[in-house]
Amino acid sequence: MFGFIASRILQAIPVLLVVGFLAFALFTYVGDPIAIMLPQDHTEAQRLQLIHDLGLDQPFIVQYWHFLLNALHGNFGNSYRMAQPVLTLIGERLPATLELAVTATILAFAIGVPMGVYTGINRTGWLSRLFMIVSLIGVSLPTFLLGILLILCFAVWLGWLPSFGRGTVSHIGGWWTTGFTSWSGIRSLILPAITLGMFQMTLIMRLVRAEMLEVLRADYIKFARARGLTNRSIYFGHALKNTLVPVITVIGLQFGGIVAFSLVTETVFQWPGMGLLLVQSVSSADIPVMSAYLLLIALVFVIINLIVDLLYYAVDPRLRVRR
Repeated sequence: MFGFIASRILQAIPVLLVVGFLAFALFTYVGDPIAIMLPQDHTEAQRLQLIHDLGLDQPFIVQYWHFLLNALHGNFGNSYRMAQPVLTLIGERLPATLELAVTATILAFAIGVPMGVYTGINRTGWLSRLFMIVSLIGVSLPTFLLGILLILCFAVWLGWLPSFGRGTVSHIGGWWTTGFTSWSGIRSLILPAITLGMFQMTLIMRLVRAEMLEVLRADYIKFARARGLTNRSIYFGHALKNTLVPVITVIGLQFGGIVAFSLVTETVFQWPGMGLLLVQSVSSADIPVMSAYLLLIALVFVIINLIVDLLYYAVDPRLRVRR
């Protein structure tokens, strides 16, 4: 097991290097941060001095080498827009994004798996057809439109939930913040979590349904029925367990996608996470923040893939025997 983890970590190193190079190369030629940072009445001398202070007058390969060395030491420089260390800005926004992503993933898994199992077992029932219609709506509606509709219904018309912000948060361990400790934070989390997890929920439901339909036709399920096992034991002890491997894969990848592409939901609900930080950084050509964001997302996907691979061994005994 240690060798497996070590090999995965070694494979992740070139991935992070390539992502870092692509991120730095793309963002270096996007926008003009100097024009945004300087006042309108600046002089040419001030402009040249700022270019020199930021190191933008050096060749590209030299800039990338300095960026790589600083990144290895955990230093991504200062934000052009806010004049603060990039890691400090990301550290302030990371808890909000992870809290939203984890909540959305748990909701998608907790609702999508039972719905998929039910529609797989009862294919012709009216409730199964209703679930399939709901899944079509969840897949078809864009995220921003779903968020606006939820705000209109539950925040404007009914007034039950807040339409923006994170509510009251508490500090844990000095820098980590959470909204789970207050009713205001929990209420503020409901709408964005549903918006972000709706597509994942419908995807998981359809995947579990398709896997259940395939597994229930397998020979070992027929043998289990011939042995006199109950339907509950067959459905949940044999069939469902064999559908979890692709479900784990999808949940892992979708969690990384939620963290990486939550910017639409965070923008709609003004959720103070990394997605909103990225949108603001793109508008001002804040190269250090954008590069650090992509590297962090690449690291998240690497860690998730490692966790998914380890979960395969816990769920599927055939992999342990083969190993």
